[in-house]
Amino acid sequence: MLILTRVKAANFCVCPPHENPTQHPITHKDVNISFKPSSKPPLISSNSTSSTTRGPILFNQRTNLQITQHENKILSFCEMGSLRNVMDLLCKYPETRLELSTYCSVLQLCADTKSIKDGRKVHSLLSSNGIKIDSVLGSKLVFMYVTCGDLESGKRIFDEIVNEKVFLWNFLMNEYAKIGNYRESISLYIKMRKLGIKANSHTFSCVLKCFATVRAFSEGETAHGYLLKLGFASQNTVVNSLVTFYFRFKRIDRARKLFDELVERDVISWNSMISGYVSNNLCRKALELFEEMLRRGVSADLATIICVSSACANIGTLFFGRAIHAYALKSHFENKITLNNTLLDMYSKCGDLNGAIRVFDNMTERTVVSWTSMIAGFTREGLYDKAIKSFREMKRVGIKPDIFTITTILHACACNGSLEDGKIIHNYIRENNMQSNLYVCNSLIDMYSKCGCIEEAHSVFTKMAIRDIVSWNSMIGGYSKNSLSNEALFLFVKMQTKYRPDNRTVACVLPACASLSALDKGRELHGYVLRNGLFSDQYIINALVDMYVKCGALVLARLLFDRITRKDLISWTVMIAGYGMHGFGKEAITAFGDMLKEGIEPDEISFISVLYACSHSGLLDEGWKFFNIMRNECNIQPNLEHYACIVDLLSRTGKLSKAYKFIKAMPIEPDGTIWGALLCGCRIYHDVKLAETVAEKIFELEPGNTGYYVLLANIYAEAEKWEEVKKLRERICHRRLKKNPGCSWIEIKGKVVILFAGERSYPKAKEIDKLLKKVRMRMKEEGYFPNMKYAMINAGEMEKEAALCGHSEKLAMGLGVLSLPHGKIIRVTKNLRVCGDCHETAKFMSKMLGREIVMRDSNRFHHFRDGLCSCRGYW
Repeated sequence: MLILTRVKAANFCVCPPHENPTQHPITHKDVNISFKPSSKPPLISSNSTSSTTRGPILFNQRTNLQITQHENKILSFCEMGSLRNVMDLLCKYPETRLELSTYCSVLQLCADTKSIKDGRKVHSLLSSNGIKIDSVLGSKLVFMYVTCGDLESGKRIFDEIVNEKVFLWNFLMNEYAKIGNYRESISLYIKMRKLGIKANSHTFSCVLKCFATVRAFSEGETAHGYLLKLGFASQNTVVNSLVTFYFRFKRIDRARKLFDELVERDVISWNSMISGYVSNNLCRKALELFEEMLRRGVSADLATIICVSSACANIGTLFFGRAIHAYALKSHFENKITLNNTLLDMYSKCGDLNGAIRVFDNMTERTVVSWTSMIAGFTREGLYDKAIKSFREMKRVGIKPDIFTITTILHACACNGSLEDGKIIHNYIRENNMQSNLYVCNSLIDMYSKCGCIEEAHSVFTKMAIRDIVSWNSMIGGYSKNSLSNEALFLFVKMQTKYRPDNRTVACVLPACASLSALDKGRELHGYVLRNGLFSDQYIINALVDMYVKCGALVLARLLFDRITRKDLISWTVMIAGYGMHGFGKEAITAFGDMLKEGIEPDEISFISVLYACSHSGLLDEGWKFFNIMRNECNIQPNLEHYACIVDLLSRTGKLSKAYKFIKAMPIEPDGTIWGALLCGCRIYHDVKLAETVAEKIFELEPGNTGYYVLLANIYAEAEKWEEVKKLRERICHRRLKKNPGCSWIEIKGKVVILFAGERSYPKAKEIDKLLKKVRMRMKEEGYFPNMKYAMINAGEMEKEAALCGHSEKLAMGLGVLSLPHGKIIRVTKNLRVCGDCHETAKFMSKMLGREIVMRDSNRFHHFRDGLCSCRGYW
């Protein structure tokens, strides 16, 4: 055993470890670039005695043999994976210089154990001992830092060393690609080429993926040319990456050509092609290629099965999907969580929800993806309550919802109108700090909008730090759906300062234009559609036809309808409904017949449209005929809306008793709308007694609907039963109900002007009053006297006449006459049913002033021309 004694420093001198190679059996060795620990000589026992006699030395200085023993101990602990013992030995004699290969082994162990703290200590020892970091040691340091998650430090060392080994370049390129910094990977590739470092197959595999991700097609093509020069054209890994690259840019033929020219295809080659077809929505080609793959005897792996299952899901081929499931079971993939999640999604999208449930129930392990797929499946099938229940169960079993789960369940709440559940999820979003996520915010806006809580939707929208076009579209669409058309148009104008409207924007704004009868704004959007090539979007074309219909431009709607090359069921239904709204029942019936000739099967909405048209044109026999065709020939069971159309048809044609009996004989319970249709008929034909009976039914069903109280009050007022009117008004006050104020609006020079009855703050108020008085005098001169029953007040004749003159539709017509050039159609919209006196006034004004007036009330359109109205009394 060696005995150390204290002597003066001058009595002994130790040479540096690498100064005299002949005195040291352990020499510097190259380290394999795979970063495996270097092999070392057998360990020398600490108890062995040196054969060389040495003089006394200082306590803090060591002999070469001791250094060797110390180093061997470190290497032994490295092989055992004991980093703590290694670091204890290193820190015990920090000034001892070891072999570079030993430092490499220690750094490898730090990397294996992800100990960045110890790795930094080793780096510090290297620096303090003045050890020069060559390419081998530098590579180990880079590997240690990057593996431990400090990519920045690894890159800094990489930049300081001279490294011509392609492995380290590939390693860093891959690491940057993993964290999504594809441009840095590409920068390394470019620098590597400039330094003349020859790329290998791994280089191209990585950089081609990066070029594809950043959409750098020309650079990818250049890399393709470079790899051809280097002779990698036949290597599977490179060709597979090229196939993926070209698929990313939708260069299907080039990808297929590369695949066909590949002599020896492995399963990854086939997977690259199948995946490429699926990602480019060529799912049938993907399935055909899969069949060819099996015919050629290539066994599918898990990735293949997952890809093919996704293809089946996308095109809804349940039969093929079940076959894939069977193949997966035979291949013993049944316990693979990724496959089960894909199968679950496939069954759900193919409409076999029971199959999806079976897969879900048989899963031994369920991830957040499993639960999200199941929730999405329930939502897709309209089983929103089950989707919400699954979400609750998912949280109960401890699975934390992710962004996709949240957006899916919010969609379920939106479709179901489940505002309270939506608010609970919103609280969960706040608690888990997810409110900054763009997709979550967009889903919240959609949910609140569809649940009718537009204030909350607006609150989410205004608090968003970043908004994309979907955010704007969702908010505009929310305003449109909630009858806040002015707000929708205002936001649309504001949006255009930041984003260019897309097809969804247009589809959201057009209903707002239709609701306001803002024809000029609608025509502007039509021009935008034509200029930007959006006319091929079927949804937009149908929305444009609907806009023209609801703006009163039926001729323009028909012209546009005739230009549609492929008319779908919605196109025909919009046109049929348009004819009905404008009182052209026979034209609606003709359009319905044309639709049948085109081979398009009508649905329940189509029948509602044609029944509505019959009702508003007094076509009683035709209405019954279509009602019977729907039930007997098309096997469509009537719903409440169909029954409401028949009741309305009977009521408008004066068959009040028959309508009442029809309601009583209905196989389903009538709602307020059906009784309301009969109440409207009672007003037309002044049947006060029946109106009272019907109104009580309505008040039981809809006690908070003010409109029906007002309608009964109007029936009493027209019958001059003022005491009953008073009682009804007291009843309204007692229930604290608020009457929806009557208003009309008109578009003047692209702006919508809203006018309320009795107000004086509207534009050109004095001129309008003067014009209306002039019209009233001319009407009296020609023998027409105002019908005071429409004044709806118990007062003298003068007060009644003044009240009639202040009706909002008259004010809007007056503003239109004064503001719009002669020859331009005056288009007025009212939120309630137009009164009889205003209807007569509009007819007279059209004749007296030679102006065409189109008025849209809550029931239908009225086209006034030359003293006549298109409604012919059916309104």
